[in-house]
Amino acid sequence: MTSLDSVLDKDGVRLTVEDAVATVTLTNPAKRNAQSPALWRALAEAGRSLPGTVRVVVLRGEGKSFSAGLDRQAFTPEGFDGEPSFIDLARGSDAELDAVIAEYQEAFTWWRRNDIVSIAAVQGHAIGAGFQLALSCDLRVVAQDVQFAMRETSLGLVPDLTGTHPLVSLVGYARALEICATGRYIQADEAERIGLANLAVPAEELDASVRDLAAALLAAPRDAVIETKALLRGAPSRTYEDQRTAERAAQARRLRDLAGLAD
Repeated sequence: MTSLDSVLDKDGVRLTVEDAVATVTLTNPAKRNAQSPALWRALAEAGRSLPGTVRVVVLRGEGKSFSAGLDRQAFTPEGFDGEPSFIDLARGSDAELDAVIAEYQEAFTWWRRNDIVSIAAVQGHAIGAGFQLALSCDLRVVAQDVQFAMRETSLGLVPDLTGTHPLVSLVGYARALEICATGRYIQADEAERIGLANLAVPAEELDASVRDLAAALLAAPRDAVIETKALLRGAPSRTYEDQRTAERAAQARRLRDLAGLAD
């Protein structure tokens, strides 16, 4: 019998852990899991709170939408209680504004750590910041009702929550530019076809499909998955010869470990 432990539950984010699988859930379905600076801080805290035994992290949203993006309250003069409004932020120095955005980005950066594999289970709307949050994960399983859209450019902004790099890596520059500049919706069949989604399933099968994928990921030895993920993540920035070298070094570590000769 496995145990399900709640590690964190605050500001629209809940982290639970069951054996080697952690689940991060966005818990404000009444607002379609709209995002705020408080939610971003809670997501960053969730990443710092992961037990070392966790190998797979599932990201999901309660209700009909994964996340409809940034809460529009951010664009009002009042902003969020206890937070500087975007208008106030724009009045700050370049260094101050850069530091605030960097803090916001921390919610989106830890999902690709080499010691975990992250899966976004995406249904309904995944708009703007919601799209970028799904892109932060290694893998995406989507329901047939999914609607991805990068709306920032349409609002006079840019995608700044780390979404541009994975988007270009997945679909290529030209398609990424078209997706961002038009702000159009991408549905399940297209998402799977162009590489945004690893798998598209009926909505009622989403949770089961993610559980099956998590189980398959856990079947391989942890250290082999960590080394393989590191190789794949580093491949785009290496030359072919450098990648060959990295493969040899990684395999040498694995062979020594399996032979009981690791340092």
